[in-house]
Amino acid sequence: MQKTTYILPVLVIVLVAALSSVFVVDEREKALVLQFGQIKAVKEDPGLAFKIPLIQEVVRYDDRILSLDTETIEVTPSDDRRLVVDAFARYRIANVVQFRQAVSTGGTAQAERLLQGILNNTIRGVLGADQVTSDTILSEDRRELMTRIRDQARAEALSLGLDVVDVRLKQTNLPAQNLEATFARMRAEREREAADEIARGNEAAQRVRALADRTVVETMSEADKEANVIRGEADAERNGIFATAYGADSEFFAFYRSLQAYEKALKGGNSTMVMTPDSQFFDYFKSETAGPAGQ
Repeated sequence: MQKTTYILPVLVIVLVAALSSVFVVDEREKALVLQFGQIKAVKEDPGLAFKIPLIQEVVRYDDRILSLDTETIEVTPSDDRRLVVDAFARYRIANVVQFRQAVSTGGTAQAERLLQGILNNTIRGVLGADQVTSDTILSEDRRELMTRIRDQARAEALSLGLDVVDVRLKQTNLPAQNLEATFARMRAEREREAADEIARGNEAAQRVRALADRTVVETMSEADKEANVIRGEADAERNGIFATAYGADSEFFAFYRSLQAYEKALKGGNSTMVMTPDSQFFDYFKSETAGPAGQ
């Protein structure tokens, strides 16, 4: 009876001690075994692990990739146009021993405060470097700048046991007090470009109209030239016909030409003419054998 009374508590104590000496490391975390604040073991692989009960303790850290949003800061590129910038970073605990030594009991919260300071200083340094303007930051070169920020931040964060996986710039805007002035300047630039386009359009329209007018003049001149040539050829042909007719029957030709002269003279209701009595114009009205009126 007395043996049973002693054995049972001993078994309970042994069982509790055995259970408290075993712990499980999850695949999403790393663990440190501490003894009076000193690191005694590092458990990075998932599975069962052991520690000394009551004397040692286990501290666990997240082994996954974590995100950190930086606070909004103002940077001044080389063109002196201030920008409001914030970013986010993805990082992971690469060296858990160095991480513990860097942040002590502060854990991830302390690490993120330190990392945020590193990121802010790096962002100011990279975006404020020579040859980096606000236009550069807003252009396709932004990707190269983010890579530069990541590399520099990663080099400094290694002292904390952290590996900076990626850094991205989120907001890149002008400060509120500069927005109105910037919009006004952009509006003036767009209006000036529009005025230039209108002026160039008017100039092009004038050139087109001048070319069209010149084409019209040249076409009309060429048409008049061709018409005069045709008219001259027609007159020559007509005169040839007249000459042939005159050679065939001069009396009939004279009579025909007189009739043409009468028609032209009396055309349009003009029935009044003042002539001397001996004018040859009406010779065919006086005698059948008189000379022609058109001669």
